[in-house]
Order: sequence, then structure tokens, then C-alpha cells
Amino acid sequence: MTARWPRAVSPLLWVFVLLSVVHLGALLVGVLPVVQLTKPVLMPVLAGYALARGGPPLLAAALLFGCGGDTFLQIGGDIAFLVGMGSFAAGHICYLLLFARHGAAPAGGRRGPAVAAGAVYAVLLAGTVLLLWPDLPAELRIPVAGYSLLLTAMAFGGLRAGPWAAAGGLLFLLSDTLIASGIAHWPQLPAPQFWIMCTYAAAQWALADGVLRSVTTAPRLTPRQAQELRAAGAP
Repeated sequence: MTARWPRAVSPLLWVFVLLSVVHLGALLVGVLPVVQLTKPVLMPVLAGYALARGGPPLLAAALLFGCGGDTFLQIGGDIAFLVGMGSFAAGHICYLLLFARHGAAPAGGRRGPAVAAGAVYAVLLAGTVLLLWPDLPAELRIPVAGYSLLLTAMAFGGLRAGPWAAAGGLLFLLSDTLIASGIAHWPQLPAPQFWIMCTYAAAQWALADGVLRSVTTAPRLTPRQAQELRAAGAP
């Protein structure tokens, strides 16, 4: 039987898309008040969409931690940057818990492909940190390296929740790498904030959709199976 979503689901998704388009357009043309007004609203709307689709509260928490990160990064300054990074880190922890609860083992549980994928992500992490390290401000090197480790773990964990979540993890990696390259004063793409937010909004949507797909396609236990699990001491 196909699950019926509440009528509010589709409008909420379109509101998120519309706000994203308005925000990205404002970044391109330099309308700062619109940028500042729309950025903190994106993730709460997406969280509302996720809850309306029956997503777990932990998914809404992950997205709302993203809102916290967006808000503090918009304030500017080293302290606000660190607080914002901490908020994003909390969101990544939420995603890791979601992948563990609702995802499946990467590569169908086969050890070889899972190890190979892990090695690729480890190389991406090591290469990015090593390249950025000399150009980062000294006080941000350790926090950025620790955050990068958690972010990469989240992106790798997204493989458990299917291709959408995996793509979302990679887009999040790309978005935050663009931020870090700006902090390191590397050469930037034209309109760098546009590309950062474009990849970020797409990443959060893909992660949320991947989790929602994992939740809705997870096999449901019969009452007897649930009773047997409880009798065996399962949580």
C-alpha cells in the first residue's frame, strides 16, 4: 500500500525550493537583506517538510542544527564561526545516528567494496586537510581538522542510506571544502557564496530525502516479531 502524505507536504517542499531560488538569486545580484532573511529560514522549512512526511524527529534536529550553523556563520567573526561549525557538527552526529538506525550496510554488507569506499573517503579527508593546513589560520587548524573528520564520517555513513543520502554527503563535503578554501585564501570561483549555498541546499535536501526513503522502505516487524525481539532483550 502506498503511504499517503499530508496535504502540507508538497507546499512545504515548494516553499523550500522557492526560498532556495530566491536566496541564490539574491546572492548573485548582491541583495544582502534578502540573503540574510532567507538563509536562516531554509532548514526550518525543510525540517517541517521532513516531519510532514513522517520523518523521525532526529532528522528535523539535524536540519535545525544546520539552521544554527547558517545563522552563526552569517553573523561572522571567529567565535561565531566556531559556534556555527559546532552546530553543523551536532547535525552530522544526528545524521550518523539516523544512518545507523535506518540504513543498511554499505555495498550490501560486502566487506571489500565497503573497505574500498572507506579508503576513498579517508584519502579525500587526508588530502583536503593536508592541502588546507598551511594556509588556515593557526587557531582554526585543529577545529577544522576535527570537523572535517566528522563531516567525512557522515558522508561515508550516507552510503548506508542509499544513493540520495550518499550524494548529499558528497555535496556537503564539497560545500564545506569551498568554505574552507575561502578561509585559506585560495583562489575562488566567481560568486563563491552562490556555489557554497547551492551545494549546501542540495546536500541537505538529498540527505533528508535519503533518510526519509530509508525510513519508509525499512521492513516493518509483525507484532509477533516485535514481541520475540523484546523477549530476547532487544531495545
